[in-house]
Amino acid sequence: MASVGELEEWINTHGVGEVECMVPDMNGILRGKVVPAAKFLKGVREKTLRIASSIFIVTVTGDYPDDESVAPYTDPDVILVPDPTTIRMASGYKTPTAFVMMDPLTSDEEPLSVAPRNVLRRVMKLYEDKGWRPVVAPELEFFLTAVNPDPDLPLAPPLGRSGRPETGSQPYGLEAVNEYEALIEDIYEYSERADLDIDTLIHEAGAAQLEVNFNHGDPLELADQVTLFKRIVRQVALQHGVYATFMAKPMENQPGSAMHIHQSVVDASSGQNIFATRQGKDSALFKAYVAGLQRLLPQMMPLFAPNVNSFRRMRPQFDAPINVQWGVDNRSCGLRVPFSSPSNRRVENRLPGADANAYLAFATTLLCGYVGILERMQPRPQVTGSAYRLARTLPRTLYEAVDRFSHCKPAKKYLGDDFVRAFIAIKQAELDAYQAVISSWEREHLLLKV
Repeated sequence: MASVGELEEWINTHGVGEVECMVPDMNGILRGKVVPAAKFLKGVREKTLRIASSIFIVTVTGDYPDDESVAPYTDPDVILVPDPTTIRMASGYKTPTAFVMMDPLTSDEEPLSVAPRNVLRRVMKLYEDKGWRPVVAPELEFFLTAVNPDPDLPLAPPLGRSGRPETGSQPYGLEAVNEYEALIEDIYEYSERADLDIDTLIHEAGAAQLEVNFNHGDPLELADQVTLFKRIVRQVALQHGVYATFMAKPMENQPGSAMHIHQSVVDASSGQNIFATRQGKDSALFKAYVAGLQRLLPQMMPLFAPNVNSFRRMRPQFDAPINVQWGVDNRSCGLRVPFSSPSNRRVENRLPGADANAYLAFATTLLCGYVGILERMQPRPQVTGSAYRLARTLPRTLYEAVDRFSHCKPAKKYLGDDFVRAFIAIKQAELDAYQAVISSWEREHLLLKV
């Protein structure tokens, strides 16, 4: 871990005036505080950078669960400790500004168990204890939309450089990408300054829908990058007079946005991919890993589809999974095995939406595979042809998903009782808030007819 002196040298070298202290909450929303650089360094030395622990149980609506065991009225502070490997320069500020991820410690200086970064670390430690190193590569989709200050009105694609909005599907369209060339260039520039390891950015199937692919790497580093990328994209979009949204299903007649997670495991000492044999075949460990995903992913869906909107995406006509069948290069399956060399053997989890918390989504998919290996599970036969012809095994709503998750023993054992209890309380509070809203559909079809 870098010393305070090294942090101070970095800050002085880059002429930093302010530091954004970032803390991702349960929904992946960045919270924290902005402090002058000198005060930041003083706070790190003296361990006086603190924040209310309740930020980890804030709902997406900004409220708190009505459960004192999860949200104690005393609301003790946590100590914020910077992860020095994450300090980066931010773009778009008049005052030279850096940002850094902060890790929360209790008053006893123990890692806070419910913090998403710590949840992911715990799962990665399971692999470390086996002499393995998990590797992930996320693919993140998002939409650009016209500015829409009225939440009762549907979203619409923005005007492009031609002065016209997109109206149809343009998968991989180069001219479609060029419609937003200036905005995309700024995204690349801001991302490069923040040292985000982006591979490619393409136009996806939806109108003004884009996808970014990240290069494979360490799960915690990639979760940080995904979280920061979302913030950068939203900032750049606003500067160009449009919105960028990572909602799973922002428009009813358009496809949803996913965060597909490619994953593999390598032997830490040799660097060899344990998913393939020396002859290039799928290894027994790989098959057990896939079996773990098949068995446990449906029970842990709230960590991949955390919002009521998330389940609107998971419909076959929009190329989203409805089950956890697996197949080679088969995008109708929830689990796709891309064509690859033995060293790149991997499985792609296609369940997570773009709205998922990257830390929790990575932790959960890696945990499911780990349990599969630990218990030597056997996968179901691979699917050829459409997996949509087979039964739906994933929950249809967040209500059903939370109920299944509440009975998932591996989640409680490995992710921790405190985390599972807090996460469920947050989702139940959000569902209560959602139930209190009368939708435009109800007013349209029920107001004068029933």
